[in-house]
Amino acid sequence: MQMLPLRTATSTTGGARMDKDQGKREMEEQLEMVTKAFVDHYYNLFDTNRAALACLYDQTSMLSFEGQKILGADEISRKLSQLPFEQCNHSISTVDCQPSPFVGGILVFVTGNLQLAGEEHQLRFSQMFQLIPTQQASFFVQNDIFRLNYC
Repeated sequence: MQMLPLRTATSTTGGARMDKDQGKREMEEQLEMVTKAFVDHYYNLFDTNRAALACLYDQTSMLSFEGQKILGADEISRKLSQLPFEQCNHSISTVDCQPSPFVGGILVFVTGNLQLAGEEHQLRFSQMFQLIPTQQASFFVQNDIFRLNYC
């Protein structure tokens, strides 16, 4: 008789643990889904319509591009549209994400190759984004750090 309540308590605790584990897995899956959608969208825009990237940033956003710091969506858009090449193609190698310290935010780290039109060799790059949720159930890029990797 005493075994039944003990078994029930263990089962309830195990169930709570399983619910917590499942909740964690679901959160990780959602982070990965949002991250994948963002990465696909960002690099598609960069490669096909760079000017449209402006809508992904805010006036408080900051871009560090090869060490140069640029503040605000307008200035970031200007910098990206004035890069010294017309066409490029990003090939993504890895994408990692974590919840950011900002509630609901996501840290995204991307590595890959960049092929410039007319160039024989691809350039390796790394890029980090901090995505912040908006009241419209979307995200904007608060921080963006881009570096070419020379090896």
